[in-house]
Amino acid sequence: MSNVEVLPLLEPAESQGVAPCCPPLTERPMSAEEAEAAARMFKALGDPVRLRLFSAVASHEGGEACVCDISDVGVSQPTVSHHLKKLKEAGLLTSERRGTWVYYRVEPSVLAAMGKLLTMPAAV
Repeated sequence: MSNVEVLPLLEPAESQGVAPCCPPLTERPMSAEEAEAAARMFKALGDPVRLRLFSAVASHEGGEACVCDISDVGVSQPTVSHHLKKLKEAGLLTSERRGTWVYYRVEPSVLAAMGKLLTMPAAV
């Protein structure tokens, strides 16, 4: 008799607690809830400082960045913290405290969902 249990596989988004916000725009009209989620994401990225911070994290070596490495965006440290908080609230970044520093990550599923939202369907 074996004690091995077969567990279902989870998609990366499910395992990380990050769910894609919406279907592609060309698939069907968005529901009110989907539109709210997409609007939060676009609103968060609508600020140039936030977009620079998001880009700095997404493009950083290893897929994560210490706040100490991305703070040079032309605003004060408290303002950087405010913008990073807004990106986290929109579900675009996750963070982990290590000692006195906070490290930020963009979950791959978030980038995939953002790309899928704006992708045109393949020609048939």
